[in-house]
Amino acid sequence: MADATSKPVSIPVGDVKPAVSMEVTVLPVILAVSFCHMINDIMQSMISSIYPMLKTDYALDFWQIGMLTLAFQCTASLLQPVIGIVTDKKPFPYSLPVGMTSTLIGLVMLATAHSYAMLVVAASLIGIGSAVFHPESSRVARLASGGRFGFAQSVFQVGGNFGQSIGPLLAAFIIVPNGQKSVIWFSVGALLGIIILSRVARWYKGHMAANKGRKRAVNTHNLSRRTVVISLVVLTILTFSKNAYMASINSYYTFFVIERFQVTVQQSQIMLFIFLGAVALGTVIGGLIGDKFGSKVVIWFSILGVLPFTLAMPFANLPVTIALSAIIGFIMASSFPAIVVMAQELVPGRVGMVAGIFFGIAFGIGGIAAAALGLFADHYGIVFVYNVCAFLPALGLLTVFLPGKKDLRVA
Repeated sequence: MADATSKPVSIPVGDVKPAVSMEVTVLPVILAVSFCHMINDIMQSMISSIYPMLKTDYALDFWQIGMLTLAFQCTASLLQPVIGIVTDKKPFPYSLPVGMTSTLIGLVMLATAHSYAMLVVAASLIGIGSAVFHPESSRVARLASGGRFGFAQSVFQVGGNFGQSIGPLLAAFIIVPNGQKSVIWFSVGALLGIIILSRVARWYKGHMAANKGRKRAVNTHNLSRRTVVISLVVLTILTFSKNAYMASINSYYTFFVIERFQVTVQQSQIMLFIFLGAVALGTVIGGLIGDKFGSKVVIWFSILGVLPFTLAMPFANLPVTIALSAIIGFIMASSFPAIVVMAQELVPGRVGMVAGIFFGIAFGIGGIAAAALGLFADHYGIVFVYNVCAFLPALGLLTVFLPGKKDLRVA
């Protein structure tokens, strides 16, 4: 067998197939899908970032804002599990650039839309692009991990978090001053993503060819079916807790600080950037901790540990609110990569399906929560929304029912 550490990214062409070792971490591939995750999530966070502008330009109610989020996130949530299941059986490497193409079309429509209906369609197309991107790119990150699943998943996820953090900043300084048509400038990022994902697809296809006919090593465990089912239900509830709270931040945090502290739209976008930047930092650290101590430790800390800060934020002054939002983002960030890694360990051999289901659940919960919270905000006010959402991390107590690192080790 050839030395597996030499040129791990290079896929020779011809009759000679490279020896691929699952123990080698192919960092360039992980970084590539992480970078494209950043591009993908810049687009989706940019949508929510221009909500105040769209609300004014189109005279929208809060429920219509919530429906835009629902359109984006539900197209993603409904399609992601289906794509994951299909690609588990028959991987389709070039689905990655195809998904980014859907995002590109959605951006062009968003920039040229003249009606609320066109805005909804544009958001749906961007959601479809995310639906295709997440399960397959998560699989690529795991294939390139060399067994460092928590590290690979967190690096992949941090690209998305970084994209979510800079999206509002780009919206504040590019779209808000220049208007809706300036959204078209973001299509350059989508084109770059298509090019990079085409290269990743070539590596993915070469990896498949090199390992064709080989028996895959699948991690197994000795947990009972009942324990697995209970654990998956708990992980789903924890995903609800995390993403419902994140929906309150992503969709309505700008409105909250504008109403409570009378800041400008641009200042509110900077405050959202601080929160999402802390999320990006916390994701990387959480992945490293997860590989060392196990996913359960990360989930305990990242969901339940954030409760005192979420309870305090609705009553804080402006400087303390900014500090609390950064702490909440940093602590809560690592929960989702840890949830995905644990779910993939609970259901071995179904990487795409599990990633698709949990990314889909995350998007769906976020969309439904955004719509529901919009109705609450219309009737009871935006401050009430944050008083209610502050208690969501208390669901982290259910982590006690999850198996530990030793229980998930290879049998």
